Amino acid sequence: MSAPRFALEAIDLFERQIVLRMPFRFGVVTLTAAPQAYLRARIRLADGRRSVGAAAEMMAPKWFDKNPSLSDEDNVRQLRTSLMLARQTYLAGDENTAGGHWRENYAPQIARGAELGLNGLTACYGPALIDRALLDALCRALGVPFYRAMRSNLPGIEAPGLDMTAFLSGLAPQATIAARHTVGLSDPITAADLGQRVNDGLPETLQEVVASYGQRYFKLKVDGDPRAAVERLAAIAAVLDRIDAPYHVTLDGNEQYADVDGALELWRRVLEEPHLARLARSVLFVEQPIRRGNALARDISLLAREIPVIIDESDNSLEAFPRARTLGYTGVSSKTCKGLYKSLINAARCALWNREERAQRYFMSAEDLTVQAGLALQQDLALVSLLGIRHVERNGHHYVNGMAAAPESEQAAFLAAHPDLYQRSHGALRPAIRDGMLAIGSLDCPGYASGALPDWEALPSMKVAAQTAAKSPTSRLTSSGTSS
Repeated sequence: MSAPRFALEAIDLFERQIVLRMPFRFGVVTLTAAPQAYLRARIRLADGRRSVGAAAEMMAPKWFDKNPSLSDEDNVRQLRTSLMLARQTYLAGDENTAGGHWRENYAPQIARGAELGLNGLTACYGPALIDRALLDALCRALGVPFYRAMRSNLPGIEAPGLDMTAFLSGLAPQATIAARHTVGLSDPITAADLGQRVNDGLPETLQEVVASYGQRYFKLKVDGDPRAAVERLAAIAAVLDRIDAPYHVTLDGNEQYADVDGALELWRRVLEEPHLARLARSVLFVEQPIRRGNALARDISLLAREIPVIIDESDNSLEAFPRARTLGYTGVSSKTCKGLYKSLINAARCALWNREERAQRYFMSAEDLTVQAGLALQQDLALVSLLGIRHVERNGHHYVNGMAAAPESEQAAFLAAHPDLYQRSHGALRPAIRDGMLAIGSLDCPGYASGALPDWEALPSMKVAAQTAAKSPTSRLTSSGTSS
């Protein structure tokens, strides 16, 4: 299937405020609420057919840019700026393929973002949503599902030194995927850790999560103080070690350490703690323990020889992963907020490097940025499944009350289109996790993994929503925590 060319006719931006049912602490922030961006794109194919596609993503503060001098509201304004800048750039372009639109705008978006004080991660947030919406529109216009479109390289993805068409043709998505539960830095482990209960009938403690969802994969946020981190990990292990079946753990440093020495001290303390023996054997990898300013400045092989290490926040450009490889890193995260084409290219690199070294050394992980039920969740799950990753960090279902912020009609539409992925409980539509697994067979439908779309009439435009938030003296996006 050749890559069709099309023109962009319109890009509309909306947002919806999402309130968390319980706070989520990661790194230097404790998130209690944040807006979710929605994007609608209209394209026109060469034969005159028109189609509409969509994407959604949370605008989470203190991840894209962790500059302490910026407020949470500043961070959200940066992401809005990235979206509006990308909207202007993409609409000014000529007819092109889906991959061509991305290639044409990738470098200019980063350059123009830098002029406005946006780092690479922030600048690429806008294109990440636009590219998904364009692909969705293209798939809908042709009546093909995302998986089929990608395996035939319908977008026309190209990358130097990589045969993307051959790589994509060999991918085999699955109908189920394991949900990896995130344990935030302030999350209660057992009932003894609870202050005031949310009392909404949903799990609140790690112990309750294990009992309710049957999960066997966990992502543990670790403190920047190795002693405190080990103490908390021991409390977590006391719960996880009760699981009869094998469990698997990833450790997320969230840039808590200044250099590799601090991260290495943490890992060696983990190995030395008798109460962490089983947990240590269950660790799959360590995620971005070193601050992005230092992470790619020094070889980390001393740590990498003991445990695989991946980059996440340092993955701010197409050049980042190859650079990280030379320093001892063997993995990189996939996040739709960083761009689906970057994920696909990095996955192709892993396959190539493993063939060259004749070993399964390089890999991709699937990470979350408070991905919410609906478009964002489904597009992320479809990408992860396409890449062949068997487990994905999922935390939106735990910290947010499903699709409670959406109108009932929108929730009903998503349930009707994806009855395997969702269930209605506790007053809202939410992902259905059974025995730790998510069923995603229904994502193989025309379009980019969604048989339903948001209720556009119920969504405030981004400009109106931003103005309303700015005028409200009580508007509060997050409650910032102290640095760990």
